[in-house]
Amino acid sequence: MTEIQGTVEDIIFQNEDNGYVVAHIKEKKHKITITGCIPYIMEGQNLKLLGEWVIHPQFGQQFKVKACEEVVPNSLDGIEKYLSSGVISGIGPVTAKKIVAQFGEETLDILDNDIERLKEIDGIGTKKIETISKAYSKQREIRNIMVFLQTYGVTVKQCVKIHKRYGVNSINVVKENPYALTDEIAGIGFKTADKIARSLGIEKDSPFRIQCGIRYIVNQFCGMGNTYMPLEQLLKQAKSILGVNKEVIEKNLQESMLNGTLKVEVIKGEECVFTMPYYYCELSVASKTLTLTTSGYDAVKIDVSKEIHQFEKENNIKFAEIQVEAIKGAFENGIEIITGGPGTGKTTIIKCITEIFEAASMTVFMAAPTGRAAKRMSEATGRESKTIHRLLELGVNDEEGRDFLRSEESPLQCDVLIIDEASMIDILLMNNLLKAIPMGTRLIIVGDADQLPSVGPGNVLRDLIESKCVKVVRLKDIFRQAEESMIVVNAHKINNGEMPILNKKNKDFYFLNCEDGEKIVDTLLELIHKRLPKFNKKWNKVKDIQILSPMRKGSLGIANLNTRLQEVLNPKSKEKNEKEFKDIIFRVGDKVMQTKNNYNLKWTRIEGEGENEGLGVFNGDIGYVGEVEEDKITVIFDEERKIVYEDMYLDELELAYAMTVHKSQGSEFPVVIMPMFMGPPLLMNKNLFYTGITRAKQMVVLVGLPKAIHFMINNNRSFERYSALKWRILNILEDEIVDSNDSLIGEDEE
Repeated sequence: MTEIQGTVEDIIFQNEDNGYVVAHIKEKKHKITITGCIPYIMEGQNLKLLGEWVIHPQFGQQFKVKACEEVVPNSLDGIEKYLSSGVISGIGPVTAKKIVAQFGEETLDILDNDIERLKEIDGIGTKKIETISKAYSKQREIRNIMVFLQTYGVTVKQCVKIHKRYGVNSINVVKENPYALTDEIAGIGFKTADKIARSLGIEKDSPFRIQCGIRYIVNQFCGMGNTYMPLEQLLKQAKSILGVNKEVIEKNLQESMLNGTLKVEVIKGEECVFTMPYYYCELSVASKTLTLTTSGYDAVKIDVSKEIHQFEKENNIKFAEIQVEAIKGAFENGIEIITGGPGTGKTTIIKCITEIFEAASMTVFMAAPTGRAAKRMSEATGRESKTIHRLLELGVNDEEGRDFLRSEESPLQCDVLIIDEASMIDILLMNNLLKAIPMGTRLIIVGDADQLPSVGPGNVLRDLIESKCVKVVRLKDIFRQAEESMIVVNAHKINNGEMPILNKKNKDFYFLNCEDGEKIVDTLLELIHKRLPKFNKKWNKVKDIQILSPMRKGSLGIANLNTRLQEVLNPKSKEKNEKEFKDIIFRVGDKVMQTKNNYNLKWTRIEGEGENEGLGVFNGDIGYVGEVEEDKITVIFDEERKIVYEDMYLDELELAYAMTVHKSQGSEFPVVIMPMFMGPPLLMNKNLFYTGITRAKQMVVLVGLPKAIHFMINNNRSFERYSALKWRILNILEDEIVDSNDSLIGEDEE
């Protein structure tokens, strides 16, 4: 880190929302361009800046600011220049001279503590004092907050958020209970709050600390896909992380239950801890699912069997008996689940169902969790399909959280709703979807239950199937056309625990034996850069060929692979702007992925039909960097939506030449390459292997160790996902939910 000090000469760019600026400062005789988050900057200020020198490909050398503080002058000449600079609205050169002449070295103390004394100066009245006081107070307020919080590791951007939320009370709020920041300020977690609290001398067993710590531990656990945490696991982790005894944790857990932030319930005979959003979501999904399955539906005035026969004739196919059952079930049930692997005809069934409903003059809506899945659905059926978020008309509420315009008050106006790729739907999205479905609307859920579960919390598709409360049709037979694909054949073999057929001549499933990790990396690079594009000239090496790895770290993890692939597929060039953010270089043309749901980012449509603009980009969305500027990056998603990322959102993007199998869900690629190596047993399993190869449409290439293939096929171990939806449905039906809140509190009272 380098320290410089100078006077702000001019501000080239300033973002009022996040404090990002580009400005010039004068250090002695040198003019320096600075960039970074400085929310209180004004021309004429004397700033001490901590940061590093960088070379911008277009604008040359700049100083990237990491931290800053205002240097208040201590000489009379310095004070007058400071006030004359215009840094405080209402004070110009003439007024500044008068103020310094009147108060001398006490000037800044007067402004800080007794600003009404400015009335002693001719030409300064009540109205002007109000203007000066407001401007000076805002400057001082933000400056004090910055100085106070940055000593505890709080970033400038987080300081801006804290000031926006609490205003003049920011420092008092933080001093009283820094743990409140974890609930109120995005990006500030328990560890940051705990660091501040320790510095302020807050006791280790403070109820604020323990209750916040308990929520942090449960939320971290739910961040791995769970909707609750077993109590015994919570107590064990809390004791280790918080450094207090079990009795203190249990007492604060009871307090959390009483104040409504946590819920304890018995699931499968074990006490479990829920945060309230997941608890209420599961209750709501269970209740609405059962309501939809039992509510009445208008009979479809059409001969379904006759329509199926007509569809077969027009499309020159013959449905299997189980496929006919699936089609007819859509007309006979409130909710139906159709599940099956690749090549089992799910898409053809959707098309047939849709045509029959439309022939009966009924309105059919179609949606999927991701833009790519929705696009494939549209291409396969010839009808509009939307992402679930677009279907529900995503908006933003006053607290900057997500809000869907479609809900119980404004439900979807359709007779039938078909949802594809349902294995990707988490409990939060399912809850919002079901709330928007009015009674009498049929719901058809399509997905592959053998895929990995959703990235978000819950195990919705599998829980609904195993609850046996809805009609489920399992498709197992492979269509005749699909039998020609080794991808489809091998997917079913792997799912059945059998070795895939490898390297069959003129087919689409290959294995290259490599015993060494670095040799595997070199082979991956050669395949994607040279061999595969040469094999099929229609394949674009960046867009059509995707490397999927089980892991993020290590030489065969996606972090290292993306760095190596970027060097080969999109190397540094004078013609391409680039921007370094943390450990990643973003360059024009890079393939990137959104890594978390962001309901606030605005997109604009550059082509295609539909709305011209909207909100939201979601975990797993893939795009390409279109422009790179000093303070922002433009990314094009699905070849039609443009989103501008300012610096504050760049940590939500990562390179996507290689991605984890989990993140590939809902996407399909012409070619998938998978490194096969020995890794953690909980990751290297059959479920993950199956999901990875089913992402490919035209070719799969496995590179690595034969024993890794054998291991994954025979390994059924995976991270246990704690989800209570299935049990809630069963218990609603049996009316035997056991609530343990009273027993926990009762024991304490005794």
